[in-house]
Amino acid sequence: MPISRRRFLGSAAASGAGATLIGVPSPAAAHVGDALPAGHPDAIVGRGDPRYSFLVNRGFNNRYVGSPDTIRLVYSAKQVERALDEAVRQQLPFTVRAGGHCLDALVDDPRFRLLLDVSEMKDVTFDTKMNAFAVEPGLTLGEMYRALYLGWGVTVPAGICPDVGVGGHILGGGYGALSRRFGLSVDYLHAVEVVTVGKNGRARTIVATRDAGDPHRDLWWAHTGGGGGNFGIVTKYWFRDPAATGREPSRLLPRPPDRLYFTWATWPWEGMTEADFVRLVSNHGAWHAANSGPDSPYTGLHSALHLNTEKEQAIFLEIRMDATVPDASRMLDDYIAAVGAGVGVQAQVSTSEEPWLDNTLFAYDFPESEYDRGKSKGSHLRRPLNEEQIRGVYRALTDPAYPNWCMVYLAASGGRVNAVAPDATAVPQRDSLFKLWVSGTWAGADQDVVSIDYVRRLYRGIHAATGGMPVPNEAQDGCYINYPDVDTRDPAWNTSGVPWHALYYKNSYRRLQQVKAKYDPLNVFRHALSIEPA
Repeated sequence: MPISRRRFLGSAAASGAGATLIGVPSPAAAHVGDALPAGHPDAIVGRGDPRYSFLVNRGFNNRYVGSPDTIRLVYSAKQVERALDEAVRQQLPFTVRAGGHCLDALVDDPRFRLLLDVSEMKDVTFDTKMNAFAVEPGLTLGEMYRALYLGWGVTVPAGICPDVGVGGHILGGGYGALSRRFGLSVDYLHAVEVVTVGKNGRARTIVATRDAGDPHRDLWWAHTGGGGGNFGIVTKYWFRDPAATGREPSRLLPRPPDRLYFTWATWPWEGMTEADFVRLVSNHGAWHAANSGPDSPYTGLHSALHLNTEKEQAIFLEIRMDATVPDASRMLDDYIAAVGAGVGVQAQVSTSEEPWLDNTLFAYDFPESEYDRGKSKGSHLRRPLNEEQIRGVYRALTDPAYPNWCMVYLAASGGRVNAVAPDATAVPQRDSLFKLWVSGTWAGADQDVVSIDYVRRLYRGIHAATGGMPVPNEAQDGCYINYPDVDTRDPAWNTSGVPWHALYYKNSYRRLQQVKAKYDPLNVFRHALSIEPA
């Protein structure tokens, strides 16, 4: 079943990394005489360059199109140092981009005059000195999966959209189809190479590891979910399972399943009553509440319920199931039957058995589409939606006055994600059942006002009891920074009285501020949702 790129991002949504420079000290020198590493071009692209249009139009959401004066394609940490030194000296507002999938105005903001693009940094190697896999930030998730799997038979659990960039995705935590079994991407992050800017306005490259004795361990920790564009520019990640022993590469990261059952269960809107809708969503929530523990036999199953607007004609349950698990076919059938039990319309079920890599790289057909403008908002849910919330979603999705498409997406979490302590990484949400994502897409700027308002009101209705936002409590647990939403800073839409940073980072925020003050003392890396110095 092909899914339009502009209508689906799901588990793979990746945060961009923006930054700006205003009024910082000028350094005495800027590495003017330093040679670039052999083989690395010094690619500086201005407005008159024929490459400019291709590079500047790589954003996912065409509501935001940047217009930098200059784009610098960087290929190494040394080049990033040079570019940052020049930006500081010239006091240029700048932003950083890897994959280009930022959902809100953190990267493609016209106020940025310089774009530092790391998308051509694409090496994947095994670093024998670090005893870990070195992954550069310009890779897409699909490129990383292919290289790790074909080279060593291993993977990093991350998002399901293969053309999302590694760079921003990892910094937000990294979640996807294997997370219930293996956890988040950052649970395997052993080290990070990051270019920072010190008090003197000079850039320097730091390698920070999770080793207890590393003086930069706090910088490593901040990159395990602290979001993009906050502390510096990442030029390399190293991944290794913290529980792994020995030096054999194929034993140092998880091995994905050999084969998957890839299933779409489809319930048509035609004939579905409000009671049917409530039953379907309630069944789905109840099943996950009972089957999402770290040791559940269903950690090999990942699913996402696509609650589409009625004009989309159907509701989809998208499922990936490890086909090598004993009795996997029966377990899959039982799951679909439990979700559809008592619903007055019958599901149509389509299942294929596919090699893991084939599914991971080719599960979606992503053609360009006129549906290239969007608004998204996300939440962590500790409990399933209650009946009042579900009825509110039903009324919104069946509203005949709304002309465009929208989806409430419930992606399964739990499993091994919830086996990690909330302070072990910078991702504090470690007991959720679902990631909820509300996303609308449409064609044309003339639809912006009505569509943005619709998405905002739908989301506010879900969280009406807590001021329109998922304020952490027994039922919900804040927001996911890889679904960035600047409305969390807007008192018109966040009436909860809880600041934006408590929604994303909870009690981790104070520690992130301290890291920010230490490694970005001039606050040169900042954007609409950036961490503020202590």
